[in-house]
Amino acid sequence: MKHVLAIRHVPFEDLGSFEPVFVEAGCRVKYVEAPTGNLQDLDIRTSDVVVILGGPIGAYEEDRYPFLRHELSLIEQRLNTGMPLLGICLGAQLIARVCGAKVYPGTVKEIGWGKVMLTDAGKESALAPLSANVPVLHWHGDTFDLPADAERLASTDLYPNQAFSIGTYVLGLQFHLEASAAALESWLVGHAFELAHAGVDVRSLRETAPPPSPLGGEMLRDWLARAEAPADL
Repeated sequence: MKHVLAIRHVPFEDLGSFEPVFVEAGCRVKYVEAPTGNLQDLDIRTSDVVVILGGPIGAYEEDRYPFLRHELSLIEQRLNTGMPLLGICLGAQLIARVCGAKVYPGTVKEIGWGKVMLTDAGKESALAPLSANVPVLHWHGDTFDLPADAERLASTDLYPNQAFSIGTYVLGLQFHLEASAAALESWLVGHAFELAHAGVDVRSLRETAPPPSPLGGEMLRDWLARAEAPADL
């Protein structure tokens, strides 16, 4: 049985629509809670796929959240294996930081449903279906510079670095393709203070959610194939 390791920072930001793709492929999914999971004892090199999930903290805040030091070290170890590594939001920022890029607060929070603009490389990547202006969930206040060895795949008007790849085995997504409208209520409750502080209308965020889409699962399958993951994925 293949193994997927997901490092999670808050319970409701999980694999979402990505998890059924792994389960249907016969994979065993294991979550490790980053704040409490004794990351220093975790072997990140043996899992077939590793996913670093999102969370409401900064990738540069290890003085406040010491576990981040261990997480950054784990990501570096994983990068050295050349095996599939997917980062979502905070996860993408942590990967960028390990690769030497700066991560920092943005000028404005980007929260809500909206399209991304694909680069030429993005149009040839697993993100190609997003060229049809499919709305995705944006939920971040930080941004990052593009790592030196990375290729930019997607941008928005607010932030140029929305997705990047490193070789075929690393994908960083600033936005949330894994998040579904069905799970949105947990996000609205869990991030209630952030939404209020940012002046985001909860009802509008709920009402503008798009209908269910298979896009997230399709993207994941395509990326895994390109990343030379096991054939049964």
